[in-house]
Amino acid sequence: MLIPNKLKYRKVRIGKNKGVATSGNYIAHGEYGLQALSNERVTSRQIEAARQAMTRYTKRGGQIWIRIFPHTPVTKKPQDVKMGGGKGNPEYFAAKVKAGTVMFEIGGVSEEQAREAMRLAAHKLPTKTRFLKRETA
Repeated sequence: MLIPNKLKYRKVRIGKNKGVATSGNYIAHGEYGLQALSNERVTSRQIEAARQAMTRYTKRGGQIWIRIFPHTPVTKKPQDVKMGGGKGNPEYFAAKVKAGTVMFEIGGVSEEQAREAMRLAAHKLPTKTRFLKRETA
């Protein structure tokens, strides 16, 4: 699973995740991409599950790029604890994904294979997604 090596602050506030992506909204490395269509928090477990689904389907052929990283710690209070008593401990890490962000890219495989691998990966993610093809100028 992906986790940051070091954090400036152990706990962060929730914040807002509104608007569309102004960076990371294009295919940079591969030939095909998986683009988010809604704003969500994607956990490191979901990213890893999607990566495994893609890798297994392509039988480790081609190359896969993960364009998002879970930097944000998400806290949770234990079960059966009353209100108050401070903020809970960090439980997992998540990536804040905006609409339009290209989350995964794949190259070195046919379009049909890439489309199916991305479809399998999309089932593991909380966002609505769409398949992108690199534009040749």
